[in-house]
Amino acid sequence: MHAGAGDSAEDRSVSDFASRLVVIAVGLPLVLGLVYAGGWPLWVLLTAVGFLALHEFYGMTRPLRPIVIAGYLGLALTLFAYQEGGFVWVVGGLFATVALAFLLKGIAETRQSATVSVGCTVLGVAWIGIGLIGLMALRAIPHYGRTAAYAVLIAVWAGDSLAYVVGRLIGRHKLAPKISPGKTWEGFVGGTAATIFATFIVLYEHRNTFLSIGQALLLGLALAAAAPLGDLFESLLKRDMGVKDSGRLLGGHGGVLDRIDAQLFAAIAGYYVILAFWQV
Repeated sequence: MHAGAGDSAEDRSVSDFASRLVVIAVGLPLVLGLVYAGGWPLWVLLTAVGFLALHEFYGMTRPLRPIVIAGYLGLALTLFAYQEGGFVWVVGGLFATVALAFLLKGIAETRQSATVSVGCTVLGVAWIGIGLIGLMALRAIPHYGRTAAYAVLIAVWAGDSLAYVVGRLIGRHKLAPKISPGKTWEGFVGGTAATIFATFIVLYEHRNTFLSIGQALLLGLALAAAAPLGDLFESLLKRDMGVKDSGRLLGGHGGVLDRIDAQLFAAIAGYYVILAFWQV
C-alpha cells in the first residue's frame, strides 16, 4: 500500500518534469519568435495568454463572484486600446471595464457585494492587462525594442530558474513563510544574481548606444526586486482563495498565470526604469 503510494508520487513527479520540458521546448521558441516579430503577431499571442490567465484568475476567485463577461471584454478593449493608441488609451479600456462590471452587476441576481464583485473583476483586468502591456511597450521602444524585451524576459527566466535550484539545494531561511513557504532567502539571493547577470549579458552589446553598463545593472536590480514581488502577489491571492496552482494547463508548470506572474510586475518595472534612463 505504502509502496504504491510512493510509486504514484514518483510517477507524478516524473510526469511533471516531462511536462515542464515540453512546455519549455514549445513555448520558449514561440514566445521569443513572436517577440522578435512584434506588432500584431505579438499582440495576438499576449491577448491569448491574457485570456487564459484571466480565466484562471476568475476561476480562483469564483467565490467573490467576478463579472466574467465584463472582465473579458475589458481585457480585450484594454489591450486593443494600447495597440492602437498607446498608453493614453489604456485608461479608457480600464474605465470601460469598471462601467461594464457595474452595469452587468446591476442586472445580475447574485447576492455578493457589488464592491467585491466589481473590484475583483477590475483587479484581474488591471493586473494582467497592464503587465502584458508592459511587454508590448518594451518591444515598441524605438531601435532597441527587441533587445529590451528579451532582456526582461530572459533575466526573469534566469532569476526564477536559479532561485528554484538554489532554494531546493541550500535554502534554509524562509523568505515569506505566511505567503509562499517554499521561497527562501538563499533562493532570492541566487535569483537576484542570475537576474542581474542575465540583464548585463543581454544588454552588453549595446552598452555604448542604449544603456550603459551601470544602467543595465540597475535595470537588473529592479527586475530582481519586481519579479519576486509579482510571484508573491499571486501566491498571496492563491493562499487567500485556498488554491495551490492557478490551473493545470501547463502540467508541471501549473497554470498560465503561475508562469507569467513574475513577468507581469517585471515588464512594467523594466519599462519605467528604461524610460528613466533613455528617451523612449
